[in-house]
Amino acid sequence: MKNILKVNKPGDYLSYVGATSRHPLVGIVDFESISPIRSSLNNYGVYAVFMHSKVRDDLSYGRGAFGSSSGSLICVAPGQIGGREDVGDLIDIDGWALLFHPDLIAGTHLEKEMGNFSFFDYSTNEALHLDETEQAAFASLMKSIKDETEKPADSEQNDIIIGYISVMLHLCNRAYARQFSQMRQNSDDILVRLSSLLNEYFDSRRQLSEGIPGVQYFADKLCMSSNYFSDLVKKTTGENAGNFIREHIVRLAKNRLMSGVGISQVAYDLGFEYPQHFSRMFKKHTGMTPTQYLSKSIIH
Repeated sequence: MKNILKVNKPGDYLSYVGATSRHPLVGIVDFESISPIRSSLNNYGVYAVFMHSKVRDDLSYGRGAFGSSSGSLICVAPGQIGGREDVGDLIDIDGWALLFHPDLIAGTHLEKEMGNFSFFDYSTNEALHLDETEQAAFASLMKSIKDETEKPADSEQNDIIIGYISVMLHLCNRAYARQFSQMRQNSDDILVRLSSLLNEYFDSRRQLSEGIPGVQYFADKLCMSSNYFSDLVKKTTGENAGNFIREHIVRLAKNRLMSGVGISQVAYDLGFEYPQHFSRMFKKHTGMTPTQYLSKSIIH
């Protein structure tokens, strides 16, 4: 059984690596001031943001390995596991870590925004790569949060810290938008592969035994986390991955309907358990029922 460090609060991780914090819900680690450190495989009960300019040892997060990559940033959320099990050696590491407990943002505007930060569920090979300007901005925010946690607590402290964290996460969104834009050609290649996988799935009639394929199925096939895959499709096509998949199913349905196949048979052929589920999806996507579509097509 692996030796896993349970990080139920920021202080659990800070104590392990030899750092300290006066705030019970927030912790900042300046790795250069404490490196080298013992590695740890962490079970997170907190949000964490790790920024490194260089890493001299491999750290695993989620599905991948986080190797020595310049200007990399990884975000993890409660319930995730990441790091590298302690095997008795020390690793030389630089950069910063921010850890904050969900209670810090409970009932705040930031809690409502967390669903917009899908990068918390990216796998490691999908890490955000920061340029020097971005690294400097993140380091400055880390220092500001650290300075604030070292001040005596008052009625404004948490709001100030939450403000810094909010800025940091929005900067992540901006940097990812830039990264996706730079990957546009690769994104187009991904869409070609996705279309090929969709055709292969339905041509082989896998839907009859496995049902309608979801986003996770194609993300796994393309070796991506579902959030990264969805964001990639969204940034490239302007619509979410689920809609892209449903659009393909609707095109197949229209072809079958126009060839004279009955509505119920089309539904079963496409993997729907009940025809009404097919009709509901078809109407939601096209604005008309299969019957209305057929009538309109015949009239025109």
